[in-house]
Amino acid sequence: MAIVRWEPFRNVATLQDRINRMFDDVFTRAAAENDDEAVVGGWRPSVDIIDKTDSIVINAELPGVAKEDVSVEVKENILTLKGERKIEKEEADGLYYRKERLYGKFQRSFTLPMETDSEKIKASFKDGVLNLEIPKPEEKKPKQVTINIE
Repeated sequence: MAIVRWEPFRNVATLQDRINRMFDDVFTRAAAENDDEAVVGGWRPSVDIIDKTDSIVINAELPGVAKEDVSVEVKENILTLKGERKIEKEEADGLYYRKERLYGKFQRSFTLPMETDSEKIKASFKDGVLNLEIPKPEEKKPKQVTINIE
């Protein structure tokens, strides 16, 4: 009889992957059954937010989204990013082994830390990345006035 060394944590990573997939499947299916949630929360683009000295920069990853399907709005210090990733072409002659990419409408909102002039926001869209540069307002500095004494 061969002696086998017991390793108690050998299968923990595999177990965690299985549990994560189970939860992903359950919540994805629940969202698909409820059309309102699937429309608004089908997927969320990843963003990076950078606070620079003179501006705030938001980079949003939007792979597979056309520039025409994206809108950016600012209202009462809340920046809202809306859009839709449309389903490309359904495969009619084959079966999917796995379908992980999510499609549908999305919406992300961010509270800006200060009043901004929405007319000065610059946006560019290149290689599936939306870049927003939001200039910070100039700080109101105390104004020194010299008064002449007569």
